[in-house]
Amino acid sequence: MSSDFGELVLVLGDFHIPHRAASIPEKFQRMLVPNKMQHILCTGNLVTKEQYEELRGLAPNVHVVRGDFDDDTSFPDSKVIQIGQFKIGLIHGHQIVPWGDAHSLAMVQRQLDVDILITGNTHRNEVNEYEGKWFINPGSITGAYSTLTTDVIPSFILLAIQGSKVVTYVYELHGDQVDVSKSEFSKA
Repeated sequence: MSSDFGELVLVLGDFHIPHRAASIPEKFQRMLVPNKMQHILCTGNLVTKEQYEELRGLAPNVHVVRGDFDDDTSFPDSKVIQIGQFKIGLIHGHQIVPWGDAHSLAMVQRQLDVDILITGNTHRNEVNEYEGKWFINPGSITGAYSTLTTDVIPSFILLAIQGSKVVTYVYELHGDQVDVSKSEFSKA
């Protein structure tokens, strides 16, 4: 991809294929072009090995953590990845109690000593800054229902990391329309 964007990182998770969803929505599939992103960070719940193999075909660096419904127990519970100037922590999120709680997330962020913590599990995308750190949840790329709600908006996130700045693009599928929102974070 153009160096204008820096390193592109696809952030996604909570597929739940085939148990809760049949596939990634076609509009999203058309957007996920091989070799456009340098990294994929997946919060887990791929469920099957086939989903992992599909991710490996999209980018050279694929990092996956184990979700509570993954068949593959070889994925780690957490992972720390250095991309550019940023240390990024990756966990599924079922370990956070209560799920998605800002204080609990901040505790894990401090334990992993990361600039950005990426979690899943809630199936609700979020991009938040808290205590000078960034917390990202890509939601569910398939829109699979969760134990919290059956009304889930399919979503994923693309990070553009350049120097001390990260730009997030949140992609949400509303019917046939893909909506994109943007936010920026700079390292102090």
